[in-house]
Amino acid sequence: MARIKRAVNAQKKRRKMMKLAKGYFGAKGKQYRAASEQVRRSLRYAYIGRKLKKRNYRSLWIARINAAARINDMSYSKLINGLKVAGIEINRKVLSELAIEDPKAFTALCEKAKAAK
Repeated sequence: MARIKRAVNAQKKRRKMMKLAKGYFGAKGKQYRAASEQVRRSLRYAYIGRKLKKRNYRSLWIARINAAARINDMSYSKLINGLKVAGIEINRKVLSELAIEDPKAFTALCEKAKAAK
């Protein structure tokens, strides 16, 4: 069998890795071994960060809804339960936007949640 030489493919692989490591500090942006380690770690952090972002936004929305609900003499949990009992299906993102942009509409939702209990 013929021998397989990897010169071109190996260069492509290294070039791709170094392109991803562009802008890194010190050896991490210049040397292949350090760059490949850092790129692998960075990609792992990016993957984890994409998951954390969703959690962080949800907790932010809940904090906003809770603050607005307490202005209307309710707790967050009672508001969410009241909306569920009333059959109002609205997600937390929209609820938090309503609390900020349109407090009157949010107050109306709070009243419906109170009445549904």
